[in-house]
Amino acid sequence: MSVKAEQEFSTAMFGSQTVWLCPDFPAVEAADNHAVLYEIPGNGATWPYKPTVGDDKWDSDHVKMPCSDHNLYNIGDEAANVGKKWDLIVEALSKPMRNSQGILEAVLTYQPGFKGIWTFTALHTFFNEYWDVSESKKFFEETLPEVRKLALALPELIQSPIPMLKREQNKSVSFTQLQLASLLANAFFCTFPERNNKTRKSEYKTYPPANFNLLYDGGGSKVMEKLKCICHYFTRVCKEQPKGVVTFSRRHIPVVECPDWSNSSLSISKVPFFVDAETFIEDAQGCIQVDFASKYIGVGVLHRGAVQEEIRFVSNPELIVSMLFTEVMGPTETVMIKGSERFSTHSGYDMTFKWAGDYRDETPRDPSNRRRCAILVMDARWFPQPYEQYSKRMFDRELNKAYVGFSFYSSKEGINYPGVATGNWGCGASGGHARLKSLLQLMACVEASRPMCYYTFGDNELKGDILKVYSSLLDHNVTVGDLYKYLLEFCESEALIADFYGYLEEIMSKR
Repeated sequence: MSVKAEQEFSTAMFGSQTVWLCPDFPAVEAADNHAVLYEIPGNGATWPYKPTVGDDKWDSDHVKMPCSDHNLYNIGDEAANVGKKWDLIVEALSKPMRNSQGILEAVLTYQPGFKGIWTFTALHTFFNEYWDVSESKKFFEETLPEVRKLALALPELIQSPIPMLKREQNKSVSFTQLQLASLLANAFFCTFPERNNKTRKSEYKTYPPANFNLLYDGGGSKVMEKLKCICHYFTRVCKEQPKGVVTFSRRHIPVVECPDWSNSSLSISKVPFFVDAETFIEDAQGCIQVDFASKYIGVGVLHRGAVQEEIRFVSNPELIVSMLFTEVMGPTETVMIKGSERFSTHSGYDMTFKWAGDYRDETPRDPSNRRRCAILVMDARWFPQPYEQYSKRMFDRELNKAYVGFSFYSSKEGINYPGVATGNWGCGASGGHARLKSLLQLMACVEASRPMCYYTFGDNELKGDILKVYSSLLDHNVTVGDLYKYLLEFCESEALIADFYGYLEEIMSKR
């Protein structure tokens, strides 16, 4: 891209020729719908942070913490004789751990119900066979003792309750990066109570897993490479404490308040639109970067998944903490995570995924000391039969979901910056068709008044097809409502799905 083209792109996507001059998202501010787990410094100071102090909560509206006074266990056979589980955890994690078997034995002292169930086979394989011997030795001698300290610092670092981001709520929670590191260290040691029961009647059946035991009992090279990413993260944060802030925000819009797609008079030309076959979404600096999520945020991270969401979460491990408090997303809900730091780079995808080394994140920070990185967690519908996505009900579902995400912090006036960086959302294993999803997301961006850049991940044919049909949409002055009706007409036609773009071209030429 030429210098002139880069300047035009920046101006169109960010409202300025410099990426970092685009408007900031709202600053961190404590409110009824925004829990801030640290004291916001005055006079522009950012470090060190003090934790906010609040009451210990042990209910369904807050994270049940391993260090809570309510986290109890029975001593002996008498139900009335109980002790604090945190005392057990402190005792177990205070002892030296020289290998992965030592980690397992420590965990089972405070999670005794899983003896014979949790074997940590993948963790043993990783440290004993897969990882370089010298790296494994260094981790146990230098890094792991610091991870244990980080986990045990939880009561000092977090002193107010963490709210659950529940369904049909608009709520945010902000942490320091050091607080997130402590929470991740506790997930590493599987200390979170009552999070491993996934039966139909369990309290956390609508939440993703929180402890790392699922990853440790997984298998295959993808799990091994994810463990590399996680171990690298801990090596970094234990050597140099991170000093920033991360905000997790959940947004819900009732269906009745979503756009009337069939009657929208907004022109497709309203917002700038670009297609790029070379860049990856995570490298789209300054943009709102779409995470092709599961409705259970990050659920594949601790399983065997290694596609877009899972790779992003292990590259930016602070994202994993969202799994602790984010309930399953409904059809008109999304989550935005602002400020996370990237620690690893990678190569490959799915079966070829590999950790590729250290990543030094130079993304500037906003006035709230968050990295200017906004990741939009947005789940697409799964289509076991691809033709199912060509229906009014499915169009509406995907359009509404995308609109809820793209209109985060938006205004009805003018163009909203920054723009959206997205791509083949819900395609691949989820059965979505990229040629359809590109148009649905464009329609949502028009309604949200946000510029959009679509990344095709090296598919130049797809890039050409999208640009061609987009050019036709502009030539024929097509509105969002017009395109919506064209999609419905296609559903009622006898045309083949493979001829989708050709059918649209034919419809437009006749109008």
